[in-house]
Amino acid sequence: MFSSFFIRLQLFFFLLFSLVLGDKAFTGTYGVNYGRIADNLPPPESVVTLLKAAKIKNIRIYDADHHVLRAFKGSGIEIVVGLGNEFLTEMSVGEDRAMSWVKENVQQFLPGTKIRGIAVGNEILGGTDIQLWEVLLPAAKNVYNALSKLGLEKNVQVSSPHSEAVFANSFPPSSCTFKEDVVPYMKPLLQFFSQIGTPFFINAYPFLAYKNDPEHIDLNYALMEKSDGIYDAKTKLHYGNMFEAQVDAAYAALEKVGFGKMEVIVSETGWASKGDENEAGATVKNARTYNLNLRKRLLKKKGTPYRPKKVVRAYIFALFNENSKPGPTSERNFGLFKADGSIAYDIGFTGLVPSSSASSLLSFKV
Repeated sequence: MFSSFFIRLQLFFFLLFSLVLGDKAFTGTYGVNYGRIADNLPPPESVVTLLKAAKIKNIRIYDADHHVLRAFKGSGIEIVVGLGNEFLTEMSVGEDRAMSWVKENVQQFLPGTKIRGIAVGNEILGGTDIQLWEVLLPAAKNVYNALSKLGLEKNVQVSSPHSEAVFANSFPPSSCTFKEDVVPYMKPLLQFFSQIGTPFFINAYPFLAYKNDPEHIDLNYALMEKSDGIYDAKTKLHYGNMFEAQVDAAYAALEKVGFGKMEVIVSETGWASKGDENEAGATVKNARTYNLNLRKRLLKKKGTPYRPKKVVRAYIFALFNENSKPGPTSERNFGLFKADGSIAYDIGFTGLVPSSSASSLLSFKV
């Protein structure tokens, strides 16, 4: 009897949770990616304090770390957890494996920790591992089916972020199309996501575009500063910044394969504050300019030139500089905050620094 009562009580809370928050994993417009590939970051409990001080209510993590999920219990911060690329093959084999993962990494933390989504893999299509292309859709379906059987499918959204590598071209925005070899995998995935109400998630980085071609791209256009911008002759639309052009390019590509009504959400965007000699534009000044302009733009809750009624939503990459990330110097310097919790540059947030006391608690510093 107690077990039956407890199950009914859980279902009541899940239903209430769904009614209050709806079926969107991202209820705001400004979120942040909380990456943790570092050995010197503040504990998750302090990160909760940091995010609350910054009034950031939406985050993405790249795993389902239990320490993090426990720390965020009762915080009210909405989280999208990550199912790593290394698990996709296993999840695609059978629904029982997906069920075990969901129970262990999602269900047990609800409703105290507001897990609002599961990102199944990251930047799979367009990548180098073709085998992962093949297992992405069955893995996503099995995760969704597991959520459905647990009565969580309306609370926890299943998605999969893509990189710009899925596109054959993106300039001008209206000409954007998916790569021919990607289409056979992308269309069935989009069909499934359309059925369950999942948006298209894209990692869009004007910084990377500028870094790769600084001679032909106006830095001010990439930084969302005043510039001549570009004109799309087909749509007769003017773009004052590359970020909006990248979002509308995704809308154009979706339209061409029959999913013109699907919402586009930016799952990653950011600007490195430091880089190698050959990484053009990676400076503190540019990182501050881009992230400040982006924050102002997202808080306006406006659409894009091509989709003016679709409010733009984006997760910033990243919360912290991550000193253990491989690759060029820029990879370790995308953070809005340094490893000690102090701000990397000022865009209006409050940072954390060690207090003068012997306590391990962190105190605020503007």
